[in-house]
Amino acid sequence: MSYQWPLAAKDLFAERYPQMVNAGLPVPDVDAMRAAITDMWADEPGGWVHEWSALAARYASAGSHDLSALAYGWARFPTLADGAKRAALARQTEQYLLAASGFALPFHRDVLDLPYGGGLTQVPVHVFTPPAAVEKGPVLLVSGGVDSWKMDVHGLLTTLCAHSGLPVVAFDIPGTGDSQVPMRPDGAEIVRGLIGHARTLGNGIVVHVGISMGGHYSARSGLAGEADAAVVLGGPVEAAFADGRLARFGMDGIVGNALGFDRQPSRDGLFAALADFSLRPLLDTEGQAPMLVVNGADDVHVPQEDTLVFEGRRDTEVHLLPGTGHCAVTRLPEVLRIISEWLPRTLSTLQAGPGAVVPAK
Repeated sequence: MSYQWPLAAKDLFAERYPQMVNAGLPVPDVDAMRAAITDMWADEPGGWVHEWSALAARYASAGSHDLSALAYGWARFPTLADGAKRAALARQTEQYLLAASGFALPFHRDVLDLPYGGGLTQVPVHVFTPPAAVEKGPVLLVSGGVDSWKMDVHGLLTTLCAHSGLPVVAFDIPGTGDSQVPMRPDGAEIVRGLIGHARTLGNGIVVHVGISMGGHYSARSGLAGEADAAVVLGGPVEAAFADGRLARFGMDGIVGNALGFDRQPSRDGLFAALADFSLRPLLDTEGQAPMLVVNGADDVHVPQEDTLVFEGRRDTEVHLLPGTGHCAVTRLPEVLRIISEWLPRTLSTLQAGPGAVVPAK
């Protein structure tokens, strides 16, 4: 199920331009796309999917499969609302796998059959392995956002893997990308299955790292104590599902598609569907794992309350960074430094076992 909705391409460029160029696309090419695209949905010259796909095809013809995958990722952006978008995702996957031989880290793609709703659902995962790993250790399970999926955050995945020295298992949250089911609160069952799978790949310790809406799922994994530790980067937790911010930059339509609507819902209908995503019941409990929560203070999608609500909780470190927005993307090097300092401290405690005294570093 999917639908199109009124959305101005110029607004998406205004918001996403830094993300486009920071991911590695040449600035002149992004500027050319910005000038050429006049319509969000038309699959014809001037249309978003048409122009981005044409750029991606030129990259592919030149053998630049990595750039082609990035461009096809923007062609299918922001969601799979029609056949042209779905075709762009298929081409993105094809180009990404062609680029894989040139990745800096060992990579493979697995398709898992995981329990969901009394049956099984297929969940493709991308696995990156640090070449220096000589024995089984902790594993990072990484979930992307509602519109930026595992192939779109490739650079972040490889950086996390290289900096941490830990394997990374990346997946698309329910309702997005390769997922076969809509985004619903019971999607937590799929995440539990992924955590269980990740435990078999290392020493049993799993840290769930979530980005944007993927951060909602990592917050849930951490608060429920299902993962051994959790990193929440720009994750909506409670207030974001109630204050109307989803109307900005087309996020209402992006989320509505992920939820499985086949036509644009009313505002009340959308927020009624989101009400059960609130993590307030888990915030009122004490069974959480160690958590790191980070976001930008100027986030237009996730209110500050969804970060600050974690302040003062046991085994929790909170950073609300000024001068940056959603997921603190313009201060990403600082975010990576925060994660790289928190992670070894946290893993030392987890690996030492309950009650152990870990020397300060």
